[in-house]
Amino acid sequence: MSLKPTSINSTYPDASRWLLIPFFAVLTIWVVYYLEISWGVNFNTHGIYPQRLSGLQGVLFSPFIHGSLDHLYNNSFPLLILLAALIYFFPKQAWQVVLWGILSSGLLTWLIGRPSYHIGASGLIYVLASFIFFKGIRSGHYRWVALSLGVVFVYGSMLWYVLPVKEGISWEGHLSGLLSGLALSWTLPNRMPSAPKYAWEAEDYKEEEDAFMRHFDADGNFIEQLPEEQTDADE
Repeated sequence: MSLKPTSINSTYPDASRWLLIPFFAVLTIWVVYYLEISWGVNFNTHGIYPQRLSGLQGVLFSPFIHGSLDHLYNNSFPLLILLAALIYFFPKQAWQVVLWGILSSGLLTWLIGRPSYHIGASGLIYVLASFIFFKGIRSGHYRWVALSLGVVFVYGSMLWYVLPVKEGISWEGHLSGLLSGLALSWTLPNRMPSAPKYAWEAEDYKEEEDAFMRHFDADGNFIEQLPEEQTDADE
């Protein structure tokens, strides 16, 4: 017997959506890497190559391509966690952030990047981290602010990699992702999450028809009641 009040309205998605989609995204980049190894091919040439027309294909393909197992591993967990957070806390904006984030960060990398192939999901990861942080701080909503502070605590060290501090890392892609996420946090409208609305808050609510309220007497004392079917069977 469930005594939990029924929520009739909530802006947050169910677990099947905000967990399965991030897992599927991570699985996809692992499958692409597995195909590279199995087929003995190298997809790096499908990455972003700046200032080259053929390099524009990488705007769409580069997030799925990784140069090594370490590269793939380092991007998997941040992508999983940040994408899950985006879908859960910003369900109405999640797809816009992902799609526009991939396009804008990819195009900016193509404009400012060094003449080399830029690959990996890190650009999208910086989009997600940047959007979540700046959107949360600007909103002032306690849930989003707490989320922003959590992103800073866990991924604050990522900020260093928007600068050319380490050879072999596409800092241009990281910087493009950071700027894209910031721009999206300003351009996409604020859609504040609404608190769940319970059955007793509805205009047509009738207390005598509420199964939960039947467990209380006129003085407000809780009374355990058995289902009518079970009571009849005992008699």
